[in-house]
Amino acid sequence: MHTLYSRPGSGGFVVEAALAIAGAPYEVVHVEKASPPAGFEKLSPLRQVPALTLPDGRTITESGAICLLLSETFPDAGLGPAAGSQDRPEFLRWMFFLSSMLYPTLMRFFFCERSTTDPGGLEAVKEAAVIEADRGFSIMDQALTGRDWLVGGQRSIADIYLLMLAYWHPIADKPRDEWTNIIRVCEALKRDPLVAELNEMHRFW
Repeated sequence: MHTLYSRPGSGGFVVEAALAIAGAPYEVVHVEKASPPAGFEKLSPLRQVPALTLPDGRTITESGAICLLLSETFPDAGLGPAAGSQDRPEFLRWMFFLSSMLYPTLMRFFFCERSTTDPGGLEAVKEAAVIEADRGFSIMDQALTGRDWLVGGQRSIADIYLLMLAYWHPIADKPRDEWTNIIRVCEALKRDPLVAELNEMHRFW
């Protein structure tokens, strides 16, 4: 049994999607920001979600790492191209772009106080975060030109990761209208019954 530490609207969305697609038995522990469960900091030293406790008792943090691990643990689930396959390098590229460029950039907007010691500089941090996030999303929108999905002609967990981040956009809580390729992928995913069911709790759209 996997145990996912998460909360609605968090990065736990993409991890729960990966677990559900894989058909892996799991339970969700809801972690409130103000009152995390006792001992949670030992599982997640930054006290952040998602965190996933594996069936052997080990716990892994970082949504991108968790999704990559699950794609390897459940190779027949279609979470991503298999290790050694032709499409694997591009899959890794976009997973790391999403998790190390876009995710933290969006977090700088929502938690701007973590990025400056100047109380008067918060708005500048937020403005810069939006500019950088827009640059990242524009790169991804261009990469989707002429493609149904990010990698290999079929849906992967990278597409669901992109959906989650696109609906974190701080200006309108959705992708910008000019990102027509991202919108197309998001609309296709939103019609997936599994994704739609998860959204009942997470409320991204």
